[in-house]
Amino acid sequence: MSDETMNPMREQIQAAIEENPVILFMKGTPDQPMCGFSARTVAILQSVGQPFAAVNILPHPAIRQELSAISNWPTIPQLFVDGEFVGGCDIVTEMYQSGELQQALGLDAGPTEPAPEPQPAEPAPLSIENRL
Repeated sequence: MSDETMNPMREQIQAAIEENPVILFMKGTPDQPMCGFSARTVAILQSVGQPFAAVNILPHPAIRQELSAISNWPTIPQLFVDGEFVGGCDIVTEMYQSGELQQALGLDAGPTEPAPEPQPAEPAPLSIENRL
């Protein structure tokens, strides 16, 4: 049997893509994005009022590898709509500004506005390294 026929991680990712109308594979969570690109993509989806599922790829490096094999896209975040790969942050931003994203999501395009900025993350607590 080949790796493609017996790959539980890839099967789980594919099932998640098929079962969720809108799913974002990202670094962190929507409430606590761990990179600016993921934060911006979340902010765009939230600004149009689109509910979405999210998968944090950070706890399991194999997710990123298998996801990239499915989408043929090397970077994170990755947005899928109705089982189809849409793109990463730059593509989602461009589609939002042109109204194409809203159309792909089945929403009213409305006036095009600049992509919303992500909410600033709370600063990390002060970390002091004592070398005494």
